[in-house]
Amino acid sequence: MGPLVFKTVKVEGGLITGTINASGNIHIFRGIPFAAPPLGNLRWKEPHPVIPWNDVKSCDVYGPSPMQANPVPFGPWSEEFLIPQKPISEDCLYLNVWTGAASSKERRPVVIWIYGGGFVSGGTGVPVYDGETMAKKGVVFVSANYRVGVFGFLALPELSKESPHHSSGNYALLDQIAAIKWVKKNIAAFGGDPDNITIAGQSAGSMSVNCLVASPLCKNLFKHAIAESGAGVIETHDRKPVPFLQAEEEGAKYMESFNVKSLEDFRKIPAEELLKKYWLLNRPKVDGYLLPKSISEIFAAGEENEVDLLTGWNEDDGISFGKKDNAEEFKKHAEEKYGTDADKFLSFFPAGNDEEAIVSQQKLSRDLTFGIQNFAWANIQTIRKNKRVYVYRFARKLPATGEYKKYGAFHTGEVAYAYGNLDFVHRCPWEPGDYSLEKTMSSFWANFIKTGDPNGKGLPKWPSYNPQSKMIMMLNLKSGAMPLPDEKSLEFLVNNISSH
Repeated sequence: MGPLVFKTVKVEGGLITGTINASGNIHIFRGIPFAAPPLGNLRWKEPHPVIPWNDVKSCDVYGPSPMQANPVPFGPWSEEFLIPQKPISEDCLYLNVWTGAASSKERRPVVIWIYGGGFVSGGTGVPVYDGETMAKKGVVFVSANYRVGVFGFLALPELSKESPHHSSGNYALLDQIAAIKWVKKNIAAFGGDPDNITIAGQSAGSMSVNCLVASPLCKNLFKHAIAESGAGVIETHDRKPVPFLQAEEEGAKYMESFNVKSLEDFRKIPAEELLKKYWLLNRPKVDGYLLPKSISEIFAAGEENEVDLLTGWNEDDGISFGKKDNAEEFKKHAEEKYGTDADKFLSFFPAGNDEEAIVSQQKLSRDLTFGIQNFAWANIQTIRKNKRVYVYRFARKLPATGEYKKYGAFHTGEVAYAYGNLDFVHRCPWEPGDYSLEKTMSSFWANFIKTGDPNGKGLPKWPSYNPQSKMIMMLNLKSGAMPLPDEKSLEFLVNNISSH
């Protein structure tokens, strides 16, 4: 590789400079504005063009994380998985670029990372989202902020009325699309290939990827998609699209609770005050514009954007806090819900004793929240001509001490491995096998970003997923291809939901 030469880079808005990593082979640009700050009159509007600047802008620190509650570690998520304590601001529409290209004449494949956080938290400044390892593997890595919570998802009749598209409530996704369009226009200046873009995300980020693949606004914007633990192709009770009029009505009630007379006054309320009252519908809306129909309808009709897909979920993805049923309660609830199919259900999720019932509830939480979604998407994907799908299960129970031992292969646990960031996680006594798994996974991910196929020299063979064999890649200290272990229980759940 030749010397790095990006002293300044011209992007939409003006000239920027960045920093160089310790080894001197990766350029890093943090905090590049990709849209105007969504403040004042631009609160609850789709992102507006970036405001130009005159001097060379120094892009050496992350922009503020989106407005949200202060980050506090909980469950398996220590500070390595959370945004920094500050800055947190409504002025948050910034992105970051890591590139190892020696000139703008190169055309390296690009990945755009979309973070999780339940659509109410998250940001690009999270340590395990660092892009340096991917850049060293020949990928231009981009991460972009998007608005969360009430700032990203408030629907309101007045907002729909003032919108040229007569929609509201999907600002988070519109931010993501604005970032992708920025990359499409500007990434060549960093040695990236605007015609080879992968969108990737985890949890709410993965659900976002699913939405963007479904949305007609994303036609021809990207080639590949990575979806880790999250989608919305099956309409479960917590994934049902909210009727848009209902979302607007809820928004009107929310606005009324602040005793303001106009939208103008509503936009003047301090962000901190808005956060004190919970806005319920923090999820994508079928608004007739970004999503003309529900995701399940778009996929059923084959109207989604064509992508190669890498998707999967974690062995201990189930997120269930609070009291669990004992064996008798679990069996009783199974009979109430599944009727004549209760015995079949209990053969997949047994409750011979209280301990077994707890394990079954954790698996059920995993499968109903994530498993069936990514499973169903993979199955739909196999019908699409000329497009490939690769499915994984991340099963490595992360080494841990104290309280963290009980979480195993937890939700988000795979991210540090997939993007080569184990060294940012300080709570675990990593073993040599973990670094080996990190190398394998980050190579799989990088290969897929480059070509739409994760396979490569020195890696276990990862067969594409098909309806007959349903082969997946089991990612663990010893990784290898195998048939999907719980195919029958997942099919049972999918069929049961579809028939109700």
